[in-house]
Amino acid sequence: MKSVLIIDDEYDICQSIKMILEYEDYYVEYTTDPVDGLSKIEYGDYSILLLDISMPHKNGFEILNFIKEKEIDIKTIIISAHSNIENAVKATKLGAFDFLEKPIDRDKLIIAVRNAANQISLQKENKKLKTELLTTNKIIGNSRAIQNILETITKVAKTDARILITGENGTGKELVAQEIHRQSLRSKKELVEVNCAAIPHELIESELFGHEKGSFTGAIKQRIGKFELADGGNLFLDEIGDMSLQAQAKVLRAIEENKIERVGGSQKIDIDVRIISATNKDLQNEITKGNFREDLFHRLNVIPIHIPPLRERKDDIPLLVDHFTKLICNKNKFPLKTFTSNAIKTLQNFSWKGNVRELRNVIERIVIMSSSNEITDKDVNYFYSSSNSITDDLFDIKNSFQDFKEKAEKAFIIKQLNANNWNMSKTAEILGIQRSHLYNKLKKYKIEKE
Repeated sequence: MKSVLIIDDEYDICQSIKMILEYEDYYVEYTTDPVDGLSKIEYGDYSILLLDISMPHKNGFEILNFIKEKEIDIKTIIISAHSNIENAVKATKLGAFDFLEKPIDRDKLIIAVRNAANQISLQKENKKLKTELLTTNKIIGNSRAIQNILETITKVAKTDARILITGENGTGKELVAQEIHRQSLRSKKELVEVNCAAIPHELIESELFGHEKGSFTGAIKQRIGKFELADGGNLFLDEIGDMSLQAQAKVLRAIEENKIERVGGSQKIDIDVRIISATNKDLQNEITKGNFREDLFHRLNVIPIHIPPLRERKDDIPLLVDHFTKLICNKNKFPLKTFTSNAIKTLQNFSWKGNVRELRNVIERIVIMSSSNEITDKDVNYFYSSSNSITDDLFDIKNSFQDFKEKAEKAFIIKQLNANNWNMSKTAEILGIQRSHLYNKLKKYKIEKE
């Protein structure tokens, strides 16, 4: 359901628009105070804004400026009695999506809001398609372990069986969940993801099940939870082992009843959700410790998929290196670089405690920092072994965040200058800055050609 905010100092207009749009199944809120409206825009979650121009304290153009400066993703439709070309042009330049005259025609209002909603949907779809075209989200590997995982995904993806993915951090549990979603019969809906470890325990229930307005301090409006958003689709509960016992009990009840209740609500809401969960913890051990419910474990663990660490499937490293190198070169507009066979063997000798995620980061560092298009074992050893000292220097406890950013920027500029034989125009183009700005940075960081 698309959410709409109205900011207009005329109460009757707000009420009238709210009634029209709610009949069309939009969620609508309004305020007659533009200052309050700014707060709602900044901290709320609205898709469409209906905005008056002439208001006390703050006019519509000031609010448009605020939206533009804060880069808030919202489609704004201007509603004004002062309709003229100058206002329309000014509003459009500030990012307004459409312009409606007062008194507002009901049909024109519905069409404008519907067009804005369609535009939002198209943008989301385009973003999704671009992500799929340029995705790094591929399960790469020809080892027996990876082939077994891919075969399992093919078998179970089109069913509604719940799946529990286990493995160390950085092994690719999220990629497996995304691949299951892509092959499932529920893939027409987006995969709804929740990182249980990233949400405070006191907020996890609201995140999963939603809440009613006024159900607790700060609940200024009704919130739709992830279970409800995933209705008819797949819900990915990442780091399920970090979920509180209270939330676990509610998830278990939702699985058993196929119903949920919002926090502060009394109405039972039917849901049709397929759960994919993942954890880096040993849940059997967590059950023994009393940190995880055994009954929930058995509900989630219908189809177990374990992803082995990279050190147990080093045969996959050549394919992964080739994949990451192409992605990184393409992203940074570098000519394609290659790793020699000795460089690959050197990479295979490392322990990779951070698994595939660590490998990708190391490949990115080597590709960016190496001067040659052919990367040797010497390059690998140098940039891998020096990474700790580089990191220690950048993250020196005495350094501020600004220090870190400046050191990183200086290192990257030097790398690009060397890669382009100190051609200032070409380097500035690659960095995406004007040549005069590049000269200013050389002066700032005291960078000189050796």
